[in-house]
Amino acid sequence: MRALILAAGLSLAATTAFAADPVEGEWLTQAGTAKVKIAPCGGGKICGNVSWLKNAADAKATDANNPDAKLKARPIMGLPMLQGFKPAGPGKWTGGKIYDPNSGKTYDSKLTVTGAGTLKVEGCILMVCQAQTWRRS
Repeated sequence: MRALILAAGLSLAATTAFAADPVEGEWLTQAGTAKVKIAPCGGGKICGNVSWLKNAADAKATDANNPDAKLKARPIMGLPMLQGFKPAGPGKWTGGKIYDPNSGKTYDSKLTVTGAGTLKVEGCILMVCQAQTWRRS
């Protein structure tokens, strides 16, 4: 009996340790024109790729504003938008980058799960940051 209780306790601890991070999943951008799927990408970090576009014509769009000529032809669908975020506390991730395909620019970024199915996404240049609120999809 004692071994059974111990085994059940270890099983519960393992299940808790492998539970999905609250930032993982699909998020609708503030403008409602795209969804970004956030998932682990190795080394304890999380990343996010464009997984849906509202306008069917945008599904054929390419990363035309990218400053790297080699990347201009890549499709927006599946585009890596969030990269390299590390956990910084409950519901917080820092040290990442966010790519804006509209401008072709990449910004330092941080993410915060704010509850009620929302995610605060901040992009910063030096000390100036702008934030958007994304909704869980």
